[in-house]
Amino acid sequence: MTFYVAREGSKLWRRVSGETKVELQLLAEKWKLLLAGIVCQYIHGLAARGVHYLHRPGPILQDVGFFLLPELGKDRAYISETVFSFVFFSFVLWTFHPFIYQSKRFYTVLLWRRILAFLVGSQVLRIITFYSTQLPGPNYHCREGSKLARLPRPDNILEVLLLNFPRGVIYGCGDLIFSSHMIFTLVFVLTYQKYGSRRFIKQVAWLIAIIQSLLIIASRKHYTVDVVVAWYTVNLVVFFVDKKLPEMPDRGTGTSPSLLPVSAKDKDSKSKEEQPLLLNGNSLESSDRRPRTQVNGKHLDDTNPVNGDAAMNST
Repeated sequence: MTFYVAREGSKLWRRVSGETKVELQLLAEKWKLLLAGIVCQYIHGLAARGVHYLHRPGPILQDVGFFLLPELGKDRAYISETVFSFVFFSFVLWTFHPFIYQSKRFYTVLLWRRILAFLVGSQVLRIITFYSTQLPGPNYHCREGSKLARLPRPDNILEVLLLNFPRGVIYGCGDLIFSSHMIFTLVFVLTYQKYGSRRFIKQVAWLIAIIQSLLIIASRKHYTVDVVVAWYTVNLVVFFVDKKLPEMPDRGTGTSPSLLPVSAKDKDSKSKEEQPLLLNGNSLESSDRRPRTQVNGKHLDDTNPVNGDAAMNST
C-alpha cells in the first residue's frame, strides 16, 4: 500500500512539475496581455467606486421583477453572494485542473487570456452605461436614510485609489446597469460550455446562472433591467471577441506550446507537412492515386483493373 501511494505521488509530482514548466513558458510570452486584463479589473473597480460619489438616493423605481419575486430581506441577502462565490471559486479551480488530471483540453494561461478579454469587453460597456445615467440604488444600503448611500468627499486621492477594499466593493451604489455579478457568471458559464467536457455540469451551470439572476433581483441588489441587459450584452461580447481571438489548440493532438496559437492556414500547412512519407520520398497522398475498381459496392485498393474486370465477369 505504501509503495502504491509513493508511486502515484511520484507520478502526480512529475505531472504537476511538467505542466508548470509548460505554463510558465506560455506565461513568459503572454504576461503582458494577462497583466493588462488584471489592471483593467482594478480600473473597473475604481470606476465603480467613483460613481458611488455621484449616487443620490431616491425612491425605488417601478420594477416588474420586484412585483413578481418576493423580497428576501436584509437578513437573507447573503444567499445570492453565496451562490456567486460558489460559481467563482469552483470555476477558478476548474481552470487549473490540467495541472493534476491527464485529460488536458486547454492551457490555463491561454484560457485566462480569453476570459480576461471577455471580462474587459463587458466591463468597458458597463462603465460607459452606469456613468451615462445614475439610478437610485434599490439595495438596502443605497436607500434614503442609509449612511452608505452617499459618500462624503474624499480627504485624499489614496482613499479613492485604495477602493476601501473590501467594504467599498461590497457596499457600492450607483453602478447598476448592468450587473457585474452576471458578467462574471455568464463569462464563466459560456467558457465552460465551450471548453468543458461534462454535459451534466454544463446544464447545471446554466441552471445556476438563471437562479443567480433571480436571487440578485429578489435580494434587491439590482433592477431587473440590469440582469436582462447583462444576459444579452455578455453573450454578444463573448461571441464577437471569441471570433477575433485565435482559437486555442486541442491538447489531445500533442501540440507543442511553441506553436501556440495557430491559425487555420497554419493548421492546413502543418497537416500537409505531417503526412507520412514513403521510402521514395513521396507522400502517401500523392503516391496513392491509382484507379480503384469498385466491385459489389466495395473499393479494391490493391486490385489490378484487368483482374477486377475478370472478377466482375465471373460474377
